[in-house]
Amino acid sequence: QVQLVESGGGLVQAGGSLRLSCAASGRIWSINAMGWYRQAPGSQRELVATITRGGSTNYADSVKGRFTISRDNAKSTVYLQMNSLKPEDTAVYYCAADTGFLLNLASQYWGQGTQVTVSS
Repeated sequence: QVQLVESGGGLVQAGGSLRLSCAASGRIWSINAMGWYRQAPGSQRELVATITRGGSTNYADSVKGRFTISRDNAKSTVYLQMNSLKPEDTAVYYCAADTGFLLNLASQYWGQGTQVTVSS
């Protein structure tokens, strides 16, 4: 099993920045893809960004140029630097991990979520 613990959420004004962290523990050697999803009230959970163990990244179009995902394999931690935040970025952000190369809603491991609120 793998456990994921997120941190770094909070309240920020539009145009501001936040950095989310997700620390993995347990069978970390089995993990390849890691990343972030988000879910706003009344909406489906959507992909934000992913990164493989080798560093290949993928972003949702809505966050390209504003968010940066990174990973420290030695610390088993993935980060999401969020800049130029918009009110529509308000959501619960979930860390996810998978033994495969791709993340999806069926991925095996999920964190408990951290709230990000962007005020206008």
